[in-house]
Amino acid sequence: MKLNYNSLEDKQFWKEAGVDLPKFDVTKAAQKTKANPIWVHFGAGSLFRAFHAIIMQDLMNKGLSGAGVIAAETFDYEMVDLSYDPFDNLGIQVSLMPDGRLKKTLIGSVACALKCDAAFPEDLAALEAVFKNPSLQMVTFTITEKGYALRDLQGEYTQLALKDFENGPGNCSHAMSKVTALLAKRFAAGGTPIAMVSTDNCSRNGEKLRNAIVTVAQEWEKKGFVTKEFTNWVSDEEKVSFPWTTIDKITPRPAQSVADELTASGIEGMEVQITKKGGYTAAFVNAENPQYLVIEDRFPNGRPAFEKLENAGVYLTDRDTVNKFERMKVCTCLNPLHTALAVFGCLLGYTSIASEMKSPELKKLVEMIGYKEGMPVVTDPGIIKPEDFIKEVIEERLPNPYMPDTPQRIACDTSQKVPIRFGETLKSYAEAGKAAPGKDAISTDKLTFIPLAIAGWIRYLTGINDEGEKFECSSDPQLANLQEMLKDIRFGDPDSVSEEILKPVLGNKALFAVDLCETGLSERITGMVKKMLKGKGAVINTLKEYLY
Repeated sequence: MKLNYNSLEDKQFWKEAGVDLPKFDVTKAAQKTKANPIWVHFGAGSLFRAFHAIIMQDLMNKGLSGAGVIAAETFDYEMVDLSYDPFDNLGIQVSLMPDGRLKKTLIGSVACALKCDAAFPEDLAALEAVFKNPSLQMVTFTITEKGYALRDLQGEYTQLALKDFENGPGNCSHAMSKVTALLAKRFAAGGTPIAMVSTDNCSRNGEKLRNAIVTVAQEWEKKGFVTKEFTNWVSDEEKVSFPWTTIDKITPRPAQSVADELTASGIEGMEVQITKKGGYTAAFVNAENPQYLVIEDRFPNGRPAFEKLENAGVYLTDRDTVNKFERMKVCTCLNPLHTALAVFGCLLGYTSIASEMKSPELKKLVEMIGYKEGMPVVTDPGIIKPEDFIKEVIEERLPNPYMPDTPQRIACDTSQKVPIRFGETLKSYAEAGKAAPGKDAISTDKLTFIPLAIAGWIRYLTGINDEGEKFECSSDPQLANLQEMLKDIRFGDPDSVSEEILKPVLGNKALFAVDLCETGLSERITGMVKKMLKGKGAVINTLKEYLY
């Protein structure tokens, strides 16, 4: 059976395949969505399908929305060609349960997938029409943290951003420029209010999105591409709001084992494919079952009735609660644990996060980072207890043997993640130490395991594993720069490392949100890196030394 609109007529087939179908007319819903869109999502990858599209489908199943969601892609256009167009924009969500069961749902809430680029004029025109429509209430994003960055590590505008500033709205390359250009179309069509909602896994995501869009508008205003009235409109959160959110759902790359299972059920076209830009894509997504989306409830043109969803993990609240939940998750209870497992997993030859959790050393490392060093500065968000959240992560989510997640995937873009995953906690320790100095004070002097994770990342950047063999570091926008800074570090030669060599990295506030040299941690981290460079087995031996 091919996955397309026609296949939906054969309900018996899907029942026998164990796939739950939408409870609404998918083709009519797509027509309604295109005529009166309410939700556009940028970033047509796996997380969108596994979470956002399913949330909307739940609303549509309950009769709480007649329209679905429109997907838009600003970077990897093959995602649309390979995973949406051949399947009438349908997809299959596969939840990987800890007991090995696969919960399969056919996704019918996505009306269409559009390429947001001047190279695809028909798609761009369709997106412009959507943005001009007063019915559009919200625009969400999963474009990764680097998708918002207009500046480099030195704080200078990137060449891509500068090019867009010069070219103006008509020929943009950066995602933030493209979105700003679409907002300019909305403003020109009457300026109906709208919510711009980052759901990317980064701190203060709404602030990052707002700063980027307002910056583009201001630069274009200087060059006469847009009016001051537009800049004022996009800067007014009564007209264009930027709610803060925190999202949590582990969504690995599409797994071959899941593809095989779906194919064995008789569903065609379930191959996992790799785009020319290195993206993994398929007509299905596989993800864990737990999910959380905490949203600041600021929608000036209305929003879908998220509050009527049951057990969907969606919490509508205020900015302070979002910030507390985000700090709990991103800085303590999940993300720093993930990054520690990622870099050490690559160094130690692991290809599965779940298998890493069987290692006594790695399991204890994440327990020490979370329970011992993170929890003292965590803030209880009030909607979920931090103790319950981290327990679920360490005891259920990370060890799930049916989650095909890899340290290599998690290690992608680590330079963009460490400021939040470790930097915010380090800042909290430093501020607490200044506020209440003394023998029992919370200060960076007490830290061992977060510095150990940072040392592990520096050791990882050498591209030599614990057996002394070369491995390919995961993609990262700063990988080449960082490796150039660390080029004199040599495996088997601990003396090739010094505080002076590491200072450009450890002292970079753009990387860590704090200057690690000023916190007094650089000497400790340097010593740890030295130990990890002694020779074969030095990484695991260093872990054992500090853990036991």
